[in-house]
Parts: sequence; C-alpha cells; structure tokens
Amino acid sequence: MYKGNLLKHLRAFIQTARTGSVSAAADRLFLSQPSISQQIRALEDELGRPLFERHGPSMRLTPAGKALLDMARPLVDRLDALPDDFARRYGSLDTGEIRIAAGESTIMHLLPALLMRFRHKHPGIFVHLHNVTGADGLGMIRSDEVDFAVGSMLDVPKDIDYQPIYHFNPVLIMHPDHPLARKRQLSLADISPHGLILPPQRLTTYQMVDMVFQKHGLPFRVTLEVGGWEVIKKYVALGMGLSIVTSICITDADRDRLVVRDMSDYFPRRSYGVVIRRGAYLSPQAERFIDLMSPELFGLNRDEKSTDRPQMALHE
Repeated sequence: MYKGNLLKHLRAFIQTARTGSVSAAADRLFLSQPSISQQIRALEDELGRPLFERHGPSMRLTPAGKALLDMARPLVDRLDALPDDFARRYGSLDTGEIRIAAGESTIMHLLPALLMRFRHKHPGIFVHLHNVTGADGLGMIRSDEVDFAVGSMLDVPKDIDYQPIYHFNPVLIMHPDHPLARKRQLSLADISPHGLILPPQRLTTYQMVDMVFQKHGLPFRVTLEVGGWEVIKKYVALGMGLSIVTSICITDADRDRLVVRDMSDYFPRRSYGVVIRRGAYLSPQAERFIDLMSPELFGLNRDEKSTDRPQMALHE
C-alpha cells in the first residue's frame, strides 16, 4: 500500500518542507491536515527515520529530511512537469529525430524533394538516413533501428505493413544507335533477343522482369548484372545493353543520351511507399514526415497521363 502511494507521500512531504506547516501543505494539495500527517508518518515508518522536528505547528527538517528533500524534489518536479513536457515535445514538433531506411535509388531520386519539404517545415527535427538494400532494411525495421523505410515492395511479409503512395511507369532505355531505337512501339518479343542490364536477382526489378517474361512464355538474356540505376544508365549509354527501369530515375539529361520507351503495356507500374513493422507505433515526427509524402509533391494530379513523366496515385 505504501509503495503504491509513494508519490502522494512524497508530495505531502515536499509541500510540508517547503511551507514549514502541515496546514499550509494541506491547503496547497487540497487535502485535510490529518491526511498530510498520516502520509508523512507512513514515509517515516518506511524509511525508519524521523523527517521533521515538530515544534508546535512549525515543522523543521531533520538531517534525514534534508537528504530526502534533495533527492525527492527533482524527481517529483520532473514527474509533475511530465504532461507539459510531453505536450511540448509531441505537439509543437520543434525538435526530435526520425530514422529512415532506403535504397540508394530511392535516396537519390525520391527522397531529396521530400527531405527538402520536411526540412523547410521542421528545421529542428534531425533526420538519420540509412542507405540499405532490401533485406537489410527489413532487418532494421524489425529490430526498431529505424522508424520506417521508404521503398518498393512486391512480396510483403506478414509482419510488415506496406503503404504504397507513389506509382511510376516502367520504361525501356537504350543507346540511340541500338537497332530497337528506331521503333516507336516495342513488344516483349522485340526485346527478348537483346541483352539486358539488370540489378541483382535478389532485387525487385529483376524479379519483376523475370515474372513478366515467364508470363508471356518468352526468354530473356542478362548480359550484365549490376546494382543502382545510375550505374545501369551509365552502361546503357555506353551501348552495352538495354534495361528496364522506373521512370522516376529518368532525368532531362538522360533523354539527351538515351532513348526511352514506355513499357506500361507489359510491366506493372512500380509503387513506392512507406514500410513499417506491423503493430509499430510511430512518433509524431515520423508521422509528420509520412503526411508530407503526397503525389502533389512531384507536380502531378491523379488523372494526368504521360509516358514522359512518372505517374502516381495515393493508396491505390
């Protein structure tokens, strides 16, 4: 019973020490004088030492009382201030931090605009950005090393929640001198005989390409396996093969050195979004970042359609 009421006993003790009077402490705590006296006696019984010297209505601290006051006052003050501190931290969003995991391509092409918007609105919140591959990112999510990840997923494990936000078109890229570059409309049968440059087999893009060609009963040939869109675009620009990439990575400079063809008739649109551990609670700082992840950030409405710019839709 005493331990369950320790905070009450300490409040009664601290107010009596501050005011030097049981009656004054009772007035401040809106309690009766007998209740204050009882709580102080319970505290003295538990600690085995007198805390006050009583001189009529006046209460003076003993050496033990002074030691307890030094220890208890900052603890109780901190507890009493907790609701206000909590409201400041989770209400104003002036400070704090978030931890985000993402792959290199997402960091280079998707996150810069998001981070700039977030930093403009919340300059006091520190962002830890972890550059990871798919499996490593899931491991960090499961161990709560990051608040969430931003990326693309095809197969979502049962312990993970994936919230797609952006959708981008798949495109074929090739050197301007490639034989297929002269054709405006390309089929999978056109692409099949030519060598492809793809990311490693464990990654989503390779799995998607393999799935689509198998579905249509066509073979495909990989001549170079390398990670990262920027590296892939470099080798395609050297004429070393074709590649299937996501339209978000295509810049105006790329269109000067590469031929780009939309492949939405064959390959599914690629979604990107938020990956979190199922059942995890996000901090207000992390929730605010996710709230800023809207398709409008990239200047497109849902109904716009273009093969030259990425298409996006929210929660499709």
